[in-house]
Amino acid sequence: MSNDDKQDSNNDDQQEGLTRREFLGTSALAGAASVGLGTGVLGISQMARAGETEADNHEVAPGDLDEYYGIWSGGHSGEVRILGLPSMREFIRIPVFNVDCTTGWGITNESKRIRGENAPLNGDLHHPHMSMTDGHYDGRYIFANDKANGRIARIRCDIMKTDRIIKIPNVPAIHGLRVQRVPKTGYVFCNGEFRVPLPNDGHNLDDPEKYQSLFTAVDGDTMEVAWQVLVDGNLDNNDGDYSGKYAASTCYNSENAVTLSGFMHNERDWVVVFNIARIEAAVKAGNYKTIGDSKVPVVDGRHGSRLTLYIPVPKSPHGCNATPDGKYVVAAGKLSPTCTVISWDKVDKWFAGKLKKPRDTVVAEPELGLGPLHTAFDGRGNAYTTLFIDSQSVKWNIADAIRAYQGEKVNYIRDKMDVQYQPGHNHSSMGETRDADGKWLVSLNKFAKDRFLPVGPLHPDNDQLIDISGKRQKLVHDGAVFSEPHDGIIVHRSKLMNKTLKIWDRKDPFFAETVAMARKDGITLESDSKVIRDGKRVRVYMTSSAPVFGLTSFKVKRGDEVTVVVTNIDKIEDLTHGFCLTGHGVNMEIGPQATSSVTFIADQPGVHWYYCTWFCHALHLEMRGRMLVEA
Repeated sequence: MSNDDKQDSNNDDQQEGLTRREFLGTSALAGAASVGLGTGVLGISQMARAGETEADNHEVAPGDLDEYYGIWSGGHSGEVRILGLPSMREFIRIPVFNVDCTTGWGITNESKRIRGENAPLNGDLHHPHMSMTDGHYDGRYIFANDKANGRIARIRCDIMKTDRIIKIPNVPAIHGLRVQRVPKTGYVFCNGEFRVPLPNDGHNLDDPEKYQSLFTAVDGDTMEVAWQVLVDGNLDNNDGDYSGKYAASTCYNSENAVTLSGFMHNERDWVVVFNIARIEAAVKAGNYKTIGDSKVPVVDGRHGSRLTLYIPVPKSPHGCNATPDGKYVVAAGKLSPTCTVISWDKVDKWFAGKLKKPRDTVVAEPELGLGPLHTAFDGRGNAYTTLFIDSQSVKWNIADAIRAYQGEKVNYIRDKMDVQYQPGHNHSSMGETRDADGKWLVSLNKFAKDRFLPVGPLHPDNDQLIDISGKRQKLVHDGAVFSEPHDGIIVHRSKLMNKTLKIWDRKDPFFAETVAMARKDGITLESDSKVIRDGKRVRVYMTSSAPVFGLTSFKVKRGDEVTVVVTNIDKIEDLTHGFCLTGHGVNMEIGPQATSSVTFIADQPGVHWYYCTWFCHALHLEMRGRMLVEA
């Protein structure tokens, strides 16, 4: 135990200086313990008080750069948001599963090719995670899931644009998503949360006992589904180890229920561990089936399979987080006041036949408080778990929790701090990697009542920045955010700053299909501004350079299918142009040296102006032209 941790432990036995909330919170926990919650959470003083820390200065002055990127999910907005930490300033939003009128995502031809034909307009983006090499962020990709439509997406970090979206077969909803850490992100692991009949073709609708769910591995480079595993229960969150051998998922609804009361009946559910090498061998040997029209191999990983390990844990477990030292994975109880610490080494021994019971892989089960959801790490042996019901962040020591589980009388809780309110996910700086640095923690809180100026019945969420560099957690910033940032990661700028492009590469595959179309028409996009008519199809090519478009007018006939292709020939960083056509729902972004295109029907005779939407020049308002539609 470090000297700081020893001092924390001694301070925990003191009772003076409690606030009214702290006193009531301690009393409530004591009362809970008397009815069966245990005593591991007792004897804590100053639970909500944040002590002095080593890094009080969280301000980022004008002109200075943040040390970290925050990569936030947008929840049911369907987008990813990029923030700076510790300033908590939002830089940009990356549309993924949504239609975005600012950039034209879902409107341009380039984005429609990525989204796919007849793509849903909405999405529910939950878990953005960056690709890794040997347990370190490598700045190549961000992967994210769409819970609403069973899809996953890949974002290129060099351009901060979505470049692939795929539908996962056989599952209606993807919840937990994580990447394989070692040796280099190959698989992206996806949890199928909702159980349905397989195939879900209208049979067995009223027979929940025949509903099933699947765990999916996607090749992160090709974005093709590699294999799926049939499981028992509903998969929730997941994570992978630091050896590349295993993935683990929290799993609730061992009852196979379809209603709330049924979901909560059993005292224990489980964490299911997937043995990747055994699954791959089973697929290679042909020991799989396919479901419906899908050709994806599906292996049986239900109870009794040699491919999986089901570890009983309490109750409706939620968060699943691997420690940065590569030793453990922590499952949060949600409906239990506990977290369960599972040893990867003991998982090895279980699959080798050296342990008798699945629970023999458990090395600790600390009692932390009410409603534990997610856990982050500081790289110094401490864990930080959100308590949804208590509205707190609890800091606890993993080694001491293991000692307590072995029977020693030791207080593993270091600190508790109030957050406002009802925290869900939390993340520490670099905490998902071997490089966890223990500087910052963010608590993503679902309620923000009384925290900000009132703005009507729909409140913002509240992201709180917490300094964890010292003995105590110290709240340093509140950030109101539009609903609902479900999850996020904190990445040091060294992993991204020198990899993001400031000007597009003209050879970029993002607009390669549009470039190929222009070549067939004999067009040089960087210099030509012409109209090509092909029957009722008209292709309009033009350049943009502040403050003029290459064409100040073009003429089409009513009913023509018109494709407008704009190439920004400016080579100046941050000189983005837009193309917006009045009355037609057309708007798109064209970054420096990029090409964007949009297709629509010219069904309204008359004069229709198009103009640049991004303020690019002193004569920006004059950067415009006319589409003339003949009756």
